[in-house]
Amino acid sequence: MATEAEPTVEQQPEKEQVPSRGERFKAALREQYGHAAARTKDWLAVNDLEDDEAQQLAAQRKERKHGEKVAHQHRRAAEARGHLTHAERQAEAGDKPANLSHLHGRAAAEESKLAVVQATPVLPPTPREVANVRHGKKAQRAAILAGGGLGSLSVLSTAIEQTANGQPLLLAALGTAAGYGWYLVSRPFDAGQPAPAPTTETQTLAAPIDLTKTEAAPVGRVFDAPPPPALTVRQLEEALRKIGMVKGDDQLQILAVPQREKDGNTTVVFDLPAGQKVATLQQKIEEFAGAIGRDSTMVDIEKAGSAVRTSLWITDEDPFENTRPSPLIKAPTQIDAFKDGVPVAWAKRGNTVRLPISISNIAVGGGTRSGKGVGASNLAVGSTFDPRINLRIVAGKNNAEWNPYAAAGIASTYFKPDPDRLVALLDALIADKDRRERDLDKLGKSKLVAPVIEQIGGLELLVIDELATYTRPNKPRRDEILEKLVLLASVAAGAGILLVAITQYPGADVFPTELAINFTTKWAMRVDTAQQSNAILGAGSSGQGRDASKFDPPRPGLGWLVNPFAGVTDKARSFDLDEDERGEITMLLGKAAKIREGAGRLAGQWEDPIEQHLLNATGLSSAAGGPKRDGQPGRNVLHHTPEQRMQMDACRGALKAMSDLGRDVARVREMAEIIGGSMTETRLGKLLRDAGAGGTVKVDIEGVGRVNGYQRADIADALSLLEGD
Repeated sequence: MATEAEPTVEQQPEKEQVPSRGERFKAALREQYGHAAARTKDWLAVNDLEDDEAQQLAAQRKERKHGEKVAHQHRRAAEARGHLTHAERQAEAGDKPANLSHLHGRAAAEESKLAVVQATPVLPPTPREVANVRHGKKAQRAAILAGGGLGSLSVLSTAIEQTANGQPLLLAALGTAAGYGWYLVSRPFDAGQPAPAPTTETQTLAAPIDLTKTEAAPVGRVFDAPPPPALTVRQLEEALRKIGMVKGDDQLQILAVPQREKDGNTTVVFDLPAGQKVATLQQKIEEFAGAIGRDSTMVDIEKAGSAVRTSLWITDEDPFENTRPSPLIKAPTQIDAFKDGVPVAWAKRGNTVRLPISISNIAVGGGTRSGKGVGASNLAVGSTFDPRINLRIVAGKNNAEWNPYAAAGIASTYFKPDPDRLVALLDALIADKDRRERDLDKLGKSKLVAPVIEQIGGLELLVIDELATYTRPNKPRRDEILEKLVLLASVAAGAGILLVAITQYPGADVFPTELAINFTTKWAMRVDTAQQSNAILGAGSSGQGRDASKFDPPRPGLGWLVNPFAGVTDKARSFDLDEDERGEITMLLGKAAKIREGAGRLAGQWEDPIEQHLLNATGLSSAAGGPKRDGQPGRNVLHHTPEQRMQMDACRGALKAMSDLGRDVARVREMAEIIGGSMTETRLGKLLRDAGAGGTVKVDIEGVGRVNGYQRADIADALSLLEGD
């Protein structure tokens, strides 16, 4: 039997060529070098810097430069004020500098420049400024790469931990040392192309990975992924469905996708389904905030055009957590309170809330230590920077809270608790309302408008602090006061007479509906019950989520603000304005007094029909807080006759002469000699008698005997009467 032939050498199968371990290592290293080279080139080209991020960086650079410019001008203004203050002190000491007028001019000029710089808005960056950001980034990265050198693992590790828009900032070039840092640099690089399956070594080196696809995402932390949005479109729709704003097959139309800004805030613009309104969503803000896991202070909803177009703003932090100073601290300049309003607070997005003094009465309510006093102070202080406003203050307590307004000569009227005087003041305002309406009729106007404010005597702003002092049941003259307040609140605003009511007890018995209904601007800070909140904000407000008894946490000055000028009701926190520790109110009123003095509108500079009515009715003046400027009415010290002024000077001179003599009695002759000048014994005697000190009486003077003269007490009583005590 034939045997099968053995295979020849040519017929034997070839053995598969398996790369050696060294060859595999070299191939892998070449692949890694390819990825590292591509990634480094992409990083140096700043391709990871998106257009919107470059725009934002350019805007931040402009804001920073503007801040530096403002700070520089602050220093120049402070330096000018310092030189002027030093010169004024020298002048007071009798050594008047020759350049005092020049220093006054320079200080005023620097203050004016500061006001201009502060008021100059920061404009959006130009395309050239955005391009400069990119060029700067390129130069910065090239310098970093050159400084890092090759093979520096420490530089590489540092670079990997830094990101810009989710992309690593590479601080290493080819040949960087091995380890975790090298892995991050050399892993497959994605430049945005599709990812074909590699078939050759070249394709393998260039093969990208789409990191935006879920299935391609690596396990664990993704170093070059952008931060997640605070709210996805799906989460937004689910939250709106929970509160009934999206139903069934309804769909949202997203116009601007959720985008997280640098400060962590997220904005999105969308259209609600047909039949829904932005106003309805605003009423459900508490429910909506809960549906997306936030407090209502972290959510802001605005109408962005049509009734369904919504601008939604979300933040991850409480915007009211920290206090903010009043913008008037930085820029204490004259304002138009009628047109532009008074800065009193800030809203969720950080924008300043301004309340115009024009057509709306204002109510501020809150419990003890709720911050209602600071809120009211922002309004009152701000109003003084418009010299057309005649500020009249009726205090509810006998402390010094409102004294600075009198000390500065700004308060046209100011007195402490006195129901009888309040009735007289309300009568004066009602009479002035009638006079103003007649003037408007002559001018052909149905209501007050800006061009005629000064022609009818300015704007009257009556602030009643602690309204309950006068309107709680069983208070003296309560019914009369309420009746007159209701009349003024209902019809006087059109004539330029506006009321501000501040109350710690916002109940219906203190702030009855017939009065409250005519206060269209309302600010409810922390109270104890929903009923008290509704007394300020209006019936049913708490049922719509606007409940000032549920602030969590409660913050001084934080409240629900009904702002009819903006057409919204939302949370706002008053600017921090302190008098007791920092003296900010006194400082600002000093600035306002200079503005008003230049306009001739300090108390006593103009004929005030309201104070004249009070003087006629009571015989006492409360202009600028009375003679001692402390809220205690007295004789009309701002309108003394020339004769009365001479009598007061004579009394003061006589009292000083007694002090010089070291006794409480004196003869007319010796007092006249000490006073000196043109003062004679006969003239001094007549002035003292006319002042009310009476004639001379027998007095005992040691070493002289019993003679005719005056006693200190008689002259002091006469002076006190003249001064209004």
